[in-house]
Amino acid sequence: MQLKSQKRKLAKQQALAIMLTLITTATHAHTPLFDCYKNHDDTITCEGGFSDGSSATGNLVQVRTVFGRILTQATLDEAGAITFNQPDEEYVVVFAPDSQHQLKVLGDEIL
Repeated sequence: MQLKSQKRKLAKQQALAIMLTLITTATHAHTPLFDCYKNHDDTITCEGGFSDGSSATGNLVQVRTVFGRILTQATLDEAGAITFNQPDEEYVVVFAPDSQHQLKVLGDEIL
């Protein structure tokens, strides 16, 4: 009787370990990636995607002042990119593909 109880307990622990592994893998498989760089014509290009290789096409990107006013916004194109004119004031580029992730790139950090 005690052996059956121990086997059941071990089986539950193994099932829990498998579930935790699957959940952890699923949450890390779709991490958003985002970066921006200066072009040689006073424009900025930003590219977004996901760590599992999936596309970020159609996701919204906003260029905001440091106080939050939206200067421009557009969705990422088929290549997962957006290009915009470099603002004259301090700005931040925001990529928020879902409610859990918001990536920001400060304008003065863009090379």
